[in-house]
Amino acid sequence: TEPEDMAKETVLITGGGGYFGFRLGCAIYEKGVDVILFDVVKPIQTVPERIKFLQGDVCCLSEVEEALRDVICVFHIASYGMSGREQLNRKLIEDVNVKGTENVIQACKTTGVSSLVYTSTYNVIFGGQIIENGNESLPYLPLHLHPDHYSRTKSLAEMKVLEANGAELRDGKGVLRTCALRPAGIYGPGEQRHLPRIVSYIERGLFKFVYGDPLSLVEFVHVDNLVQAHILASEALKANKGHIAAGQAYFISDGRPINNFEFFRPLVEGLGYKFPTLRLPLSLVYFFAFLTEVAHFLIGHLYNFQPLLTRTEVYKTGVTHYFSMEKARKELGYEPQQFNLNEVVEWFRSRGCGAKPRKYTINCLVRCGGLVLLLIAVLVSWFPSAVTLSL
Repeated sequence: TEPEDMAKETVLITGGGGYFGFRLGCAIYEKGVDVILFDVVKPIQTVPERIKFLQGDVCCLSEVEEALRDVICVFHIASYGMSGREQLNRKLIEDVNVKGTENVIQACKTTGVSSLVYTSTYNVIFGGQIIENGNESLPYLPLHLHPDHYSRTKSLAEMKVLEANGAELRDGKGVLRTCALRPAGIYGPGEQRHLPRIVSYIERGLFKFVYGDPLSLVEFVHVDNLVQAHILASEALKANKGHIAAGQAYFISDGRPINNFEFFRPLVEGLGYKFPTLRLPLSLVYFFAFLTEVAHFLIGHLYNFQPLLTRTEVYKTGVTHYFSMEKARKELGYEPQQFNLNEVVEWFRSRGCGAKPRKYTINCLVRCGGLVLLLIAVLVSWFPSAVTLSL
């Protein structure tokens, strides 16, 4: 019967120790499928008893091959360098995103894994240019135009995954079917990568301004919508769905373009903070981010500080780019559910976050004064170039 067939299936999730990989693993397990979470680090959550966690590194081919024995489908989520100071570690980004993906593809071929779903990113197409309601027919951004190494390596990796579609498996076990999902920025209660950094800026009094055109639009995807999309994609690689997703890429979001800062307004105000009214030009903030990256390049080996913003983060948050969900709806049956930030606010509040009566200590005054001086310095250095551009 079908439930028995389902119970015999085993899927493996690279990056299964992370926020999204763990959520995906739990959702798939609830459907009666055996799950292996494969990662270099254990999940911070308790792993359910029947879900297997396997410590391993996608950079090591033998470890990947060993992990994939008797697996029918791989969700390749593991990546490195998405945000903050991680974006500046070029070697590790290359090793994990490109070599790691090559290892996963090779291991699928040698162990007979028939399905591979790759978690890509909007960044394979977007590099700072305005995109309104784009679709999957848009070409890849030329590799040399990527301003950050993460986006360039994710683009290379996606190409490799889609090129591997139809590759023969060893010992005549059939062919490998692959597809790629390109999600917007992920959010949800417990998200570990972006939201804690944003909240820490809010709590430390660093969120003093917004930037860019107030009418600029970007997109986000709730973790549960992204889980749904991955499960649907794996189903759409199977014979009973006519392998419709094989060799295809899909944009995935909540399908609701919104201004980046307006999206986070409920989080800021929900935690009891005042939403900033100062709006700076995008070019000024971009220049500030550039100076920050230069500083990190010069002293990062001595002090690996967290940049307030990187150039990539500036244009990802301040330049309009959103995509149609039509292909995902039509071919995968993807129907994003509607979410808001209420559960995210509650998650942070339950962990002690939120506005408290401020005591202006010497440290606080020095920090705020330093931030003001830094902004003045950037303004002074930016002003001549801005005048030159206008002339």
